[in-house]
Amino acid sequence: MDKEYLQKFANNLKKIRKEKGIKQDDFLNVDGISRSLVSMVETVKSDITLSKLKIIADVIGVEPKDLLDFK
Repeated sequence: MDKEYLQKFANNLKKIRKEKGIKQDDFLNVDGISRSLVSMVETVKSDITLSKLKIIADVIGVEPKDLLDFK
């Protein structure tokens, strides 16, 4: 696992989520995603699959590629 890459993703996810006014609790009723999973991803304690990336992007209201754009 590339911790540096995951940390960049985590920071970007958290930044975009907060900019959109989405709380981790907003994932409570989302199939396949939990508040704890989002928390673990944002603290680099877990990795996610592409399908979960798509679900998170949908909830936040962005394209999956936006979550991966952290140059």
